[in-house]
Order: sequence, then C-alpha cells, then structure tokens
Amino acid sequence: MKQSQAVLVLILCGIASPALAQDAGAWQVKVGAHVVSPDSDNGTLAGGTLKTKVGDDAKPTITLEYFFTRNWGVEALAALPFEHEVKLNGVKAADVKHLPPTFSVQYHFTPDGEVSPFVGVGLNYTRFFGIKEKGPLAGTQLDLDDSWGIAAHFGIDWRVSGNWSLTLDGRWISIETTAHVNGADVGKVKINPWVWGAAVGYRF
Repeated sequence: MKQSQAVLVLILCGIASPALAQDAGAWQVKVGAHVVSPDSDNGTLAGGTLKTKVGDDAKPTITLEYFFTRNWGVEALAALPFEHEVKLNGVKAADVKHLPPTFSVQYHFTPDGEVSPFVGVGLNYTRFFGIKEKGPLAGTQLDLDDSWGIAAHFGIDWRVSGNWSLTLDGRWISIETTAHVNGADVGKVKINPWVWGAAVGYRF
C-alpha cells in the first residue's frame, strides 16, 4: 500500500470510529400509547361450562432501549396498568387490572436510514391485580396467577428530525393465567394479545 493510501485509510478510520462508538452506546426512549387486544378465544372455565371473553384496553406506554451495536438493542417496555372487562357466557363478571413489563432483544435493519424496520423477541411478565368481581362472580373472590411468556415485536422507526423519530409497532405476547374462585382452580384464561401502538422517540 502506498503511503498516501495508508494515510487516507487512517483518516477514514478516525472519522468512522467515533460515530460507530457513539452509535453503539446510544439510548432511545419512546413515549406513546398502545392497545392490548386479547385473542378472540380466551378459553372456558368450570369444566367448559363458562366461555371466557376478555375485552380490549388502551393506555400510555414508555420504552427504553440500549444499543450495544449499531443494529442490536435491548428494550424494556412499561405502561400504566391496563384494565380489562371479563365476561362469562356473555355476562360481565369482573374487571381486572394488569401490568405487563416486557424485555426484548431487537434487530434494527437500517439504523442510519430515515426509515428503519425492526424485529425483536423477548420475555413478558404479567401481574394481575385490582380485581372487581360482579354479576355471576359477585360475592366471590377471583384470583389470577402471574404469567410468564414469550413476546414477539416488530415495527418501523421514521426519523423525523435529528434525534427524534416516530414509531408504529405491534407485539404478540403469550399471556395465560390460571383462575381461582374462592381458592378453587376453575381453569385457564388464555389472553395471548396483540398489542398495537404508536410512539414518539428520542435517541441520545
């Protein structure tokens, strides 16, 4: 290699390296809103006699992602408690709140582009609380076990200006819980929702 070529390579490396290092240690926070839409078939309770239906709900959400390379990041999702109406054989039976923190490893296809699709996979933990029994469950105590399950994530980031971006995304989360009425196991509720939303992001 000629001396002039070697100098040029060193200069280019010196220019590129700081940008790569900055990108590899970047953080991104997103604030938005998402709709949790449970699967249409939520199972049956009490030996198949009670068909279960879990309603939709929307709440504000926030995510924080750390990029350990230009393309790869680790994201944590948090939200205000979601609240769902639960029906048994079409009759309102309970209102249930839950928190579904989710952690994902994500791959961003074109992190330097104006449009960057991404996909991810991770783990969800869902805790149920604030249960209000009504109708056929009035006067009883309904408890729902915590849930652990896999989560898939996909979406698109649009760079709006500088470090600001707009995101549209979707998730599928495996959420299943065992229901207990007055301490007795009455079956499983399969929620398994799709989660759709939009958010504004800032990278720093």
